[in-house]
Amino acid sequence: MDTSVLGRRTSSHDENQSKYDRAKELKAFDDTKAGVKGLVDAGTLHVPKIFIGPPNELTHFPTCHQPNLQVPVIDLQGINGDLHKQIVDGVRAASKTWGFFQVVNHEVPLTVLENMIQGVRKFHEQDLDVKKEFYSRDRERTVRFNTNFDLYQSRAANWRDTLAFAKAVVDQDPKQLPSVCRDAVIEYTKHVKSLGDQLFGLLSEALGLKPDHLRELECSKDYTFVCHYYPACPEPELTLGSSNKHSDPSFLTILLQDQIGGLQVLHDNQWVNVHPISGGLVVNIADFLQAISNDKLQSVQHRVLANRAGPRVSIACFFTGQRTGALAKSYGPIKELISEENPPLYRHFLISEYHGKFFSQGLGEKSGLDHFRL
Repeated sequence: MDTSVLGRRTSSHDENQSKYDRAKELKAFDDTKAGVKGLVDAGTLHVPKIFIGPPNELTHFPTCHQPNLQVPVIDLQGINGDLHKQIVDGVRAASKTWGFFQVVNHEVPLTVLENMIQGVRKFHEQDLDVKKEFYSRDRERTVRFNTNFDLYQSRAANWRDTLAFAKAVVDQDPKQLPSVCRDAVIEYTKHVKSLGDQLFGLLSEALGLKPDHLRELECSKDYTFVCHYYPACPEPELTLGSSNKHSDPSFLTILLQDQIGGLQVLHDNQWVNVHPISGGLVVNIADFLQAISNDKLQSVQHRVLANRAGPRVSIACFFTGQRTGALAKSYGPIKELISEENPPLYRHFLISEYHGKFFSQGLGEKSGLDHFRL
């Protein structure tokens, strides 16, 4: 692949901006259908300019280096016994103060986790001609591969490639899934759906509701998987793996990551590393759950750093509720959680309405919830 068409970093402050046509370079990059991995495979030694954001974007908040300040870890062993209340209390505290926690002893076998990571890596590292068959920016496609869903909306592209697939393809037509990772996806999805239902039960109890409340609201009805591949970056100080300060457009996210690391959570105005735990899964409260809990649970901004080590692989499952069709639901603050003393903070909205705004503007610092605040 010819990378000469892509913009280069320059240390000169007198660079002639008229020579830099961002739209043209974005299209040239997109048209290769090779993604960031294509740049690395071609021997790129400098981060192209389309990946470089404003200078203060990486340094606006400091990174925390206190070893004792870490995202809470919740052990789910004993969830059906005497430790149930303790686990609910832990989920409540983590969801209110951090918006993130890691779970261990969650009953998803380690081999299932490892096979999923390996399957995603195999997809991204297979022959480009095979991957190109899945390359698309059409969000209606149930299986698609691309680089940066918001490539043309963002201020700077992110150093990652993505395979995404929807619930419909897993449930109804799994043969559409890439053959190289199909079996791993089907097995992992089955376990994560079960874990999601369990977590929604714990979160319902954490809110003082009956265990089935969030499930009855169909918060786990639909889901989307995004399988990220972050190639090693030659200049990680210039770009990001996933955009600075964003929150998730879903109810809940369950993330499987390999052992390289790079995920950071914004906590008390500093970035805190989410250190990988072997066999652990990262869970975060997302925007819709913050809205229907009337801010009792927090959807927290996070990012992923680029890294000289790599590739890094992560798989996020976004539980998105009943999104489309005749059965699409309107969501707003749960009536049991509002009163004269705690009035509703958000208007009701359709998931499709939220997603319409989110995908039109791309990842960014401003929370999508701002559009729906009363």
